[in-house]
Amino acid sequence: MTSTKGLEGVVATQSAISSIIDDTLTYVGYDIDDLAEHASFEEVIYLLWHKRLPKADELLELKQQLADNMAVPQEVLNHFKTYPIDKVHPMTALRTSVSILGLYDENAEDMSVEANYLKAIQLQAKMSTLITAFARVRKGQDPIAPKSDLSYAANFLYMLNGTVPEAIEEEAFNKALVLHADHELNASTFTARVCVATLSDVYSGVVAALGALKGPLHGGANEQVMKMLMEIGSVENVEPYINNKLNNKEKIMGFGHRVYEKGDPRAKHLREMSQKLTKIRGEEKWYEMSIKIDEIVTGQKNLPPNVDFYSASVYHSLNIDHDLFTPVFAVSRVSGWLAHILEQYSNNRLIRPRAEYIGPGMQKYVPVEKR
Repeated sequence: MTSTKGLEGVVATQSAISSIIDDTLTYVGYDIDDLAEHASFEEVIYLLWHKRLPKADELLELKQQLADNMAVPQEVLNHFKTYPIDKVHPMTALRTSVSILGLYDENAEDMSVEANYLKAIQLQAKMSTLITAFARVRKGQDPIAPKSDLSYAANFLYMLNGTVPEAIEEEAFNKALVLHADHELNASTFTARVCVATLSDVYSGVVAALGALKGPLHGGANEQVMKMLMEIGSVENVEPYINNKLNNKEKIMGFGHRVYEKGDPRAKHLREMSQKLTKIRGEEKWYEMSIKIDEIVTGQKNLPPNVDFYSASVYHSLNIDHDLFTPVFAVSRVSGWLAHILEQYSNNRLIRPRAEYIGPGMQKYVPVEKR
């Protein structure tokens, strides 16, 4: 047996959910460009879970199910107040609160197809409520209940900021949710499938995925991108800052991707939204800085930006706190995690790879007094 570092190039399973072929990302055969331009996030959720786009009545039913299940038990909201607010990262709060949700679901251990689908609905619905509630509680504000007449994207921004978003804000956030919904066997999705392949419950699978997403090499990149933009401060500072990083062989966050050779197809959609939103906000510098960084890094290193790079300035323009960027990723990606969890259950086999041993050869035990 020989190992492949990071399992790069290893095909671990079969899936009908999403694919990355020749730098084209598809959800159930639909090009991400097509979905980003035309689909609502609710349509994408249905597509990932049912392997087809919904009819009008099915879409209406899903929207109603999500709206009906957005409320979170008061005990979970109260739990936020016990967290060390000035120290805890929102991803830690989200991971813990999802686990607590399982305590208040009387069907958490019911592994029937019907019960697991209901859990998927509940988790998708409640994820945005958990994040927005935590974001407000830590500022001494009360959580805001969702509006049943708003879309999933609009409800998140409403529950976070307290005002119904403008059409361009809703469009931008919906597009971000669509673009982040699934991405084949990324680290968090693979973690979820490994977890539930043991026939552990849905909540455990999502908690495991959240733990993987928390890492800066996976979901935390866009937060680091915004931190970099803040450090640079102005367009004039971009070139010396980036060249210094490149000369010192330091990593520029938001560039390159293991599975894309010519560039991440999702990035261009958020680049466009960044341009529109920063202009509306009167903060074009974030977009202009991003474009300048893109030109330098892509030109010198042939590393195009990935989806995280332009999402940073988009989320900033939507008044989302920077440390919430990764939890926002989870609001979208949980749709993909749940699709993969349900698919794993439907044709399950325990995931148990082998390791190439590189330690010492056969050794003989020596009593402690003779070592």
